[in-house]
Amino acid sequence: MEKYRVREIPRRKFLEMSMKGGLIVAATPALMSHLVSCSTPAVSGPGLDMDKALLDKVIARALVQGGDFADVYLENRVSRQIIMEESLFRSGLYGIAQGAGVRVVSGDKTGFAYTDEITEENLLRAAEVASYVARNSSITNPVNIAGAERDSFVTVRRPLQDVADTKRIEIMERANQAAMDYDPRIKMAKIDYYDQVRGRVIANSEGLYLKDELPLMFFIVETMSDDGTNRHMSRERISQHSGFEMFEKYTPEYVAQRAARESIDMLHAEDAPAGMMDVVMENGWGGVLIHEAVGHPLEADNIAKGIGAFTGKVGQKVATENFTMVDDGTIPNMRGTINFDDEGTPAQRNVLIEKGVLKGYMTDILSSKQLDMARTGNGRRESFRNIPIPRMTNTFIENGTDKPEDILASTKSGLYVQSLSGGSVNPVTGVFNFTCREAYMIENGRKTTPVKGATLIGSCMGVISSIDAVGDDLDFGPGICGKGGQSAEVNAGQPTVRIRGINVGGSRA
Repeated sequence: MEKYRVREIPRRKFLEMSMKGGLIVAATPALMSHLVSCSTPAVSGPGLDMDKALLDKVIARALVQGGDFADVYLENRVSRQIIMEESLFRSGLYGIAQGAGVRVVSGDKTGFAYTDEITEENLLRAAEVASYVARNSSITNPVNIAGAERDSFVTVRRPLQDVADTKRIEIMERANQAAMDYDPRIKMAKIDYYDQVRGRVIANSEGLYLKDELPLMFFIVETMSDDGTNRHMSRERISQHSGFEMFEKYTPEYVAQRAARESIDMLHAEDAPAGMMDVVMENGWGGVLIHEAVGHPLEADNIAKGIGAFTGKVGQKVATENFTMVDDGTIPNMRGTINFDDEGTPAQRNVLIEKGVLKGYMTDILSSKQLDMARTGNGRRESFRNIPIPRMTNTFIENGTDKPEDILASTKSGLYVQSLSGGSVNPVTGVFNFTCREAYMIENGRKTTPVKGATLIGSCMGVISSIDAVGDDLDFGPGICGKGGQSAEVNAGQPTVRIRGINVGGSRA
């Protein structure tokens, strides 16, 4: 990925240089034509218009030594990132990444090779390298590829390639002003703007040929409060697969004010106590706990290896009856939404746990074959340099019937978690830990003192067996999920929920 950076320069000079940056960045001749105006190219860029007969030839070469399945993945990604900090434009980056990966699956083995330059010679060489994994196995005759149709769940009204950089700068300046105007104790704001358009082509030995492009926007506002004694750093994010119209639904002022509110509200937080206690989790990004603690153990690659907390439990009761968990890649324009996964399987709504009963796992082509299960549309890859693996999309706890205010009022004491900053899980044991960025004590059914340093610790089975109240206010938060050295765009969501008795690690002596 080629980069161009500028630092602490005036707004006008930044705009001039960001446009020129596309002209001077180093690139292969095939990509140079896209850099003339620093505009985002369409999906039909160099390499993605490759002749179907040539793709058939590559797939045939990949299976020449044997194998059960082969595919070719072509990608063209154009991105733009601008960072503003302390009311100054700190850096700008404009990048292009293009390449292709060839994969061969033979039994439980996978052969894979990629190239950064899409040419016939390089693709055939990648196919030859990937084919080594299938030596001496039975030969599969590939089906000639033909175009296929998939439903689209991403709509765009204001294409990113039509948006001038002045509009991006204006959005950032509005967010910065709103954050600094919120309260005089807000001393610093950082605005991070990112967008990209990813074009992809998928062709495989089953005769599938698909082509699409996915725009993505990610907007982050961080604020720091300081009263001379205490400080608190907060973070608010919005992200969608959409055009620039995202800022009509979520204004930059809205994002900045939410970040600034937390910075002020948590300024005088006390040290959190420790011990077993009831926890009420606010709707939205709190769903990342279930994403990590339950979602990852339900991804089928570990299940296929016979390890993981949910192995062999399909059809069994694993959670309380008011708990239903879904992974849905079809919710319009969400950050985790895909028209089809990176293997060409259509995106779909997958009910993983229904009323406490485990219904299934999230699969890709390899794990679905190993487990003799249907493909669920969860085979995702970070880029053409990676093989697809089972990954979540938009994962959430389904709405319940309780009112959020009633859940809080009926909790005599405990911890109210308004925002998590992230966490991790061991997908084999299901043991997790999460840091609470914004949390409050619950006393007599009311949210009271803000506390800092709280950590949630438990196991996947334990937490979903202890949820006794689920609200009717489902909401989502965007995130970046890491697994196996790859990152993926996801959404995590939940209504307000109550967990009866979870271990809280605190900072109070």
